Amino acid sequence: MEKLIALLNRLYLMPQLASPEALARHFHGLQALRIPLASPDDLTRAIVIDFPKLRGHADRHWTNLCEVANRLQEAYGFPPPAVSIDGGSGYQLWLSLDEPVPLGDARRFVAMLRDAHFPELDLQVAVEVALPPCLNAASGKWAAFIHPGMGASFAEEAGLEMTPPVNAQLAFLEGLDSIGKAQFFDALVSMKQGDAPAQVQAPEPPRASPDGLLLKDATLEDIVRRLHAMNIEPTFRHLLRGATWSQP
Repeated sequence: MEKLIALLNRLYLMPQLASPEALARHFHGLQALRIPLASPDDLTRAIVIDFPKLRGHADRHWTNLCEVANRLQEAYGFPPPAVSIDGGSGYQLWLSLDEPVPLGDARRFVAMLRDAHFPELDLQVAVEVALPPCLNAASGKWAAFIHPGMGASFAEEAGLEMTPPVNAQLAFLEGLDSIGKAQFFDALVSMKQGDAPAQVQAPEPPRASPDGLLLKDATLEDIVRRLHAMNIEPTFRHLLRGATWSQP
């Protein structure tokens, strides 16, 4: 548990907003916390975007997440983000910032991303989160970080029946990189000026996902092979049902 807390602190959390003891109880389902992502002086190291289930559109919230994640990587060279299920019916996209930025700039970034690329979407920045892995009290299911290739299988029900293994959560997060401060502001300036995406310099390929974007097809065998490579035994219910990683 200490490794998971340290990893989440490295990627997303501002200092001293939640004690390790409180986080451990939260991760064990003993205490439900809403973790603030911004410090008292309104600095943040995480941009978390919610993708709730849309009435009448079975898996459109998943497709929307894929499109946003891919655009951030293709247009601005951002490293692959983390993906989580909320224990209910929605997904979250997690962007890690290498250095804190003002919360206003994080909100401005998402608003400009929407205006530039996704005017049809209501993209909102989460100010506080039920940090995965945790128990969703309303549904009785578990929120968790997931391998992106598993995402489509959660379109109907975005929760796990059992506590997600800590080692699996570590494996899904430990290779992720953060967005550099200069890279973040370059993307912000590019969107403000309406520059072509090619004018934003992309960094070296990130460690977490060398083979690409979220719309890459992934068969059940691909996912099992990937999990075995990370020493994870695939026991999640959605692996038994099968999963694909593609846009309809």
